[in-house]
Amino acid sequence: MEMTRRSFLKLAAGSAALVAAPSFATSSATQHLTTKDSAMSFTLPPLPYAKDALAPHISANTFDFHHGKHHNAYVVKLNELVAGTEFEKKSLEEIILASAKDASKAALFNNAAQHWNHSFFWHCLKPNGGGKPTGELAAKIESDLGGYDKFAADFKAAALGQFGSGWAWLVKDASGKLKITKTANADLPMAHGETALLTCDVWEHAYYLDFQNRRPDFVQTVLDKLVNWEFVAANYAGEQFKVAA
Repeated sequence: MEMTRRSFLKLAAGSAALVAAPSFATSSATQHLTTKDSAMSFTLPPLPYAKDALAPHISANTFDFHHGKHHNAYVVKLNELVAGTEFEKKSLEEIILASAKDASKAALFNNAAQHWNHSFFWHCLKPNGGGKPTGELAAKIESDLGGYDKFAADFKAAALGQFGSGWAWLVKDASGKLKITKTANADLPMAHGETALLTCDVWEHAYYLDFQNRRPDFVQTVLDKLVNWEFVAANYAGEQFKVAA
């Protein structure tokens, strides 16, 4: 009877240890994740609209990949690259300008710039957007770019003429003149002393799920149905777009 009692006590003690162990492990893992998250410099910003708000032009499925995976991957990698470095406490814009002309910091620039480019691009779009701008911006497009129709044709040409991955831009240069430019990969107007007013992402992942290889249709749809001209006008008026950490 005594042996039975001892066996029971041993078994009970062992069971208690097994129950306690997972609880301790879970607590430690949670603490580690919390500490890691709190040290991260940048976070993925939410879309400025519901992910299905631009359908049928840009689907929720595209945003799941483009915003939820591609954009997020740049943010995750950027945090890895700045951790424990002089850039850990700097703004995104400071990081971009400090790394833009330094080949040894190409990875840092690419991930920082792509975080900025995507954040900016989301705001360039809105439900029931597109059409023509109004007010001072419209007058400036008329005087500098020959009017809206010429602007739209030239902007589309820049987007289609960008071989491979990149971006088409409407920018304001240092003299205040409007220009249409294009950049490859992660490059952006900020690195060239220009102010971005509008962009269209022409990396294939921006449009392939909805438009397949029809980049011209995607760019035309952005112009006709999605451009957020209020945002573009605010950029033209001098409201500086910044990505919050």
